[in-house]
Order: sequence, then C-alpha cells, then structure tokens
Amino acid sequence: MPRSVCEEEMFTSLFSSHAESLVNFIYYKSGNYSGAEDIMQDAFVKLWKECAKVTVEKAKSFLFTVATNVFLNKVKHQKIVLKFEKKGHSQIVQESPQYLLEEAEFKEKLEKAIAALPEDQRVVFLMNRIDKMKYREIAEHLNLSIKAIEKRMHKALVELRKVSRKL
Repeated sequence: MPRSVCEEEMFTSLFSSHAESLVNFIYYKSGNYSGAEDIMQDAFVKLWKECAKVTVEKAKSFLFTVATNVFLNKVKHQKIVLKFEKKGHSQIVQESPQYLLEEAEFKEKLEKAIAALPEDQRVVFLMNRIDKMKYREIAEHLNLSIKAIEKRMHKALVELRKVSRKL
C-alpha cells in the first residue's frame, strides 16, 4: 500500500525535502524572502488540508502549483507595499551626494533590467547567480531540460548586456 501524505512522518519528510527549494523558487519570483517563507507555509498548510487527495508522487508538483498561485494572488498587494517602503525610507548620507545618486540610479536600473526579464529567464538567472545552483539542479527544480535552462540563461544574459551597454 502506498504511503499517504497524511501520515505525519511522510509530511515531515516532504517538508524537509521541499521547503527550502520552494522558498527559493518564490523568492526569485518576488524578491521578498519573508513573503516567500509565508507562501511556502501556506502551500504546506494547503497540502495538509488536501492530503487525502494528493499522492506522494504529486506532492512536490502540488506544492509548487499552490505556491505559484498564492504568489500571483499576492502580487498586487506586494507592489503597493514595496512602493510605500521605497517612498518611506530616508538615508543617512555618509557618501558624497553624487556617489549616492549614481549608486541609486545603478541599483534602480539593475532591478528594472532584472524585473523586465521574462519570468522564466528571471527565475533561471536568479537561481544560478544568487543561489549558485548549477543548470542541472535548476532543471530538476523546474522540471525542464538542461538545454532549456541554458537557453533561458543565455537569453537573460543577452538582455542584461543590452541594458548594461546603455549605462
């Protein structure tokens, strides 16, 4: 008889296996680590509530689908919060005003360039560059071929180079 997701030991095993990658996956989409942790917890709560309907083999897919859907539902709210936070912060000037201005402009352009990438390219780029994941690992997490990951990364780098030439 196959083991059930409803068994505490199996659920704990699934959590240990997938929680970190799920947080990273959502973090790369949102740029908000604490929000990604919240979404991961929401996904596992939903898995627990629906455990009788989800097989162990489909649990990972279920978690990532639920997390993506929760993320998409929270995007509008997060945008409003991020805009408010950007307007509300004042910096203590320790560097020259020119340096601070150039740094802020560069950071803004970089964030816009990464945000402007199509989601599939942005996710692959951030998983590789931030989380230091190899293409093979990214391919496993996203259920894609290594060639697909290579192509997405190449396209992301081409786009970012175009932006950097304009700076």
